[in-house]
Amino acid sequence: MLSLLENINTPPQSTTVHILHDNTLTAENRDKFILIADRYGQSVKFYNVEELCKEELSEITRKISSARSSYFTIAAYYRTLIPDVLSSAIEKCIYLDSDIVVNMDIKELWQIDLGQRILGVVTSKSDDRKLDYNLCIEGIVKFEDYFNSGVLLMNMVALRQEKKRMFNALDFLATNPQFTLLADQDLLNYCFFTQTLKLPQKFNQVVLYSRIRGKLFADKVIYHFAGAGLGLDLNDPFNRLWMDYFIKTPWFNAETIDNIYKFNKKAIQDICAEHNNFMIKLSATMSGKTRAFIVLKSELNRLVENFSVKSKEEILVVESGAPLQKLLDIIKTSRGEKVFFIMAPNFPFQILTEAGFVYGEDFLDCFKFLSNIKIHPYPLIRSM
Repeated sequence: MLSLLENINTPPQSTTVHILHDNTLTAENRDKFILIADRYGQSVKFYNVEELCKEELSEITRKISSARSSYFTIAAYYRTLIPDVLSSAIEKCIYLDSDIVVNMDIKELWQIDLGQRILGVVTSKSDDRKLDYNLCIEGIVKFEDYFNSGVLLMNMVALRQEKKRMFNALDFLATNPQFTLLADQDLLNYCFFTQTLKLPQKFNQVVLYSRIRGKLFADKVIYHFAGAGLGLDLNDPFNRLWMDYFIKTPWFNAETIDNIYKFNKKAIQDICAEHNNFMIKLSATMSGKTRAFIVLKSELNRLVENFSVKSKEEILVVESGAPLQKLLDIIKTSRGEKVFFIMAPNFPFQILTEAGFVYGEDFLDCFKFLSNIKIHPYPLIRSM
């Protein structure tokens, strides 16, 4: 969501983000989505599909037993219910999976005219990859027509007229479970493969295949981190790109850092010791502490843009060449309560070390958290 709003060119276009969710969305996370939308002057609406579409979801799980027990959850079918939950006044929308990074202005996709086509899609053929899609193997859908459902330009008027066809398709899938392995993707392909507008690959670029082709930098495209596309190696340009947006969100905090570490503990142990040690230290450092910032005046805008600074977090703005004793006193006074993120080029960190402060416990270098896609001299944080 943040990457989408971040790349809307000025003057800002009026954009509404519609979030489909279930009962697991907490009030805290809901507020964070609202905070992001407010930051960019846009709006967000929430739809509890679990409550709004109880009958429809019950029908899906009754007919397709794998809907709740497969690799995909029942939420994968939510996009098929978009015509039911969104206002009938909405004639067109863009669907995006949650593992999408929009590294371009979404307006370019929005302005495409679907005409009478039901969906605008990116096919697997456009990515020069041939996978074993059962619908293609059985000759039901031509390989060149099979599409990925992670990004969809949707003709809402036409889709509302096709509700019966989609639910009839559930009967076909119920008796042919080999076509349910990719959940709603197979359902949508079965229903609409002849009624799509084929879009350029840049509107749904699967990261795994960008890596296979040896891409060394991120383009202005929509990236899809499907199939474990997001990893911990931040020498990888696509992982760095994801992190570049993540650090701007309200989720970049001590709790999330700790959760990521715990969830990925085994994977972290497989990468170099330097990465593992940094993550452990960062998790421990932030536990029970708050962030504070020391920033050179000329870097203030960059700090605010990249670190989602909260109103209650302390920011100390300093001038170039300012005496350090005052900063040393402030850090000493707050030691054990705050971790100081310092954003000042050529800052003499050795003076802090000589004064007894510990890097990674009392202070951190902000520039190590910034992607070198935009700020080439600075490496991103080594692992998360």
